[in-house]
Amino acid sequence: MTTETTNTTGDASFFGHPKGLSTLFFTEMWERFSYYGMRALLILFMTASIQEGGLFITVVSASAIYGLYTGAVYLMGLPGGFIADRLLGCQKTVWYGGIIIFAGHVVLAIPSNDTFFIGLVLVVLGTGLLKPNIGAMVGQLYSKDDKRRDAGYTLYYMGINIGSFLAYLSIGPLKEEGLWHMAFGLAAVGMAAGLIQYRKTIYKLKGAGAEPTVVSSPRMIKISWSIITAFLVGLALLVGAIMTGSVVIDPVVIAEYAAVLITAIFILYFAGIFFLGNLSGNEKRSLSALFLVCVASACFWAGFEQAGSSLNLFAQDYTNRFIGSFEIPTIWFQLSNSAFIIMLSPFIAALWINLAKKMITPSYGIKCALGLIIMALGFLVMFFAAQYAASGMKVAPYWLVATYFLHTVGELCLSPVALSAVSKLSPRRFAGQMMGVFVLTYSIGNVVAGLLAGNLDPNNLSQMPELFLHICLITIGVGVVVAIFTLKTSKWEKLADGPEPLAGEKALA
Repeated sequence: MTTETTNTTGDASFFGHPKGLSTLFFTEMWERFSYYGMRALLILFMTASIQEGGLFITVVSASAIYGLYTGAVYLMGLPGGFIADRLLGCQKTVWYGGIIIFAGHVVLAIPSNDTFFIGLVLVVLGTGLLKPNIGAMVGQLYSKDDKRRDAGYTLYYMGINIGSFLAYLSIGPLKEEGLWHMAFGLAAVGMAAGLIQYRKTIYKLKGAGAEPTVVSSPRMIKISWSIITAFLVGLALLVGAIMTGSVVIDPVVIAEYAAVLITAIFILYFAGIFFLGNLSGNEKRSLSALFLVCVASACFWAGFEQAGSSLNLFAQDYTNRFIGSFEIPTIWFQLSNSAFIIMLSPFIAALWINLAKKMITPSYGIKCALGLIIMALGFLVMFFAAQYAASGMKVAPYWLVATYFLHTVGELCLSPVALSAVSKLSPRRFAGQMMGVFVLTYSIGNVVAGLLAGNLDPNNLSQMPELFLHICLITIGVGVVVAIFTLKTSKWEKLADGPEPLAGEKALA
């Protein structure tokens, strides 16, 4: 048994889109307010001195922890998708995830370094429940042939960036005053606002994501909850052992192993659905096209997520932040990305719609390749800026602003389009799980981003230009390869518009 996409073809009450999109738009806006506000603080807090109220961790270790944290946030999207598909449905999973995120930010607001990593773990667990399933519900608001789908995801994506913009704007000054835990508390307030809004407007979803997409047997449900409980108990014991010093870990080594492990999980899970999901030929071809989008996504985020690590540190330590007597808060440079997305999202959304009206519809793969290459050009800008910094000069703010502009254009070409691709190209009965599998590409990219940022050695600035140049060249190379393979897979993307598989087809257990 599978649940059908909510019929909202005639619903255009939210800027021409289903009114259920407003519920998801504002819920995700506030959740991203809490997430990005805390993320912007993370590496700066960990590397700050004890006198400044920080943890005084080295850049290489802090970058690895940052990568592990942001990677784990998205890694947990895989079990989060499974829980929604098989146990709770998307609506309940998003609700419980938001509550856990809120609890995590409350713990982070406690002025005690002893509980800091407990707060991070709670945010990781909650985001894993919320993030993939709220994205999956956006897709369920549209029918397969609804031309508004890509534009809807772009509008939804604008909500994410309004949330991040407000977070950076409000939290930046608190960081400059050293009010770390007050800033973490502000993130908790944002998540609380999101939960209240979600509960009050959930009726607008009209049943989208209300029930699991696959009916599991009582035995399978019992086994699933037993595994979840065992995992949580084991995680609590591990965190306790680390906090008491019984277990000592090297975050860099753990990050290296995590990158390999998460990549292996992604490949194995994707292959399991592909080969064991009893898919039709068209579904397999659509998934093959989606795999190319996933590769592009992982590489994109490995570069893009330098924003919270190496570019954040570059803004703090190597950028002249004074305009007259006013010093720009470090975090405010990340406003550039959010501001550009808010300004450009309507134009990019309109571009895809107008091209479709003219019977010009670039494939998902081509859009992703374009996004990769444009993002790579941002690191070419940073290559020149880093050369100035390595010579002992503090660079002008416009270098970072130009980089964020190129990263933003690349993001708009790739990220909302990739979400739409997952929604459209995935077999419907695996919608939540495939969104979870796709979110693993964020996880891979974030862990790799943390490892790359660790090469930003404050004692060896001559390596900095080389770091940015390598990221640029590798990303351009991947973009070109994706574009070449898309010449074949673009035909397969269209197969997702074909007949749906029979409801009685066997699903992956």
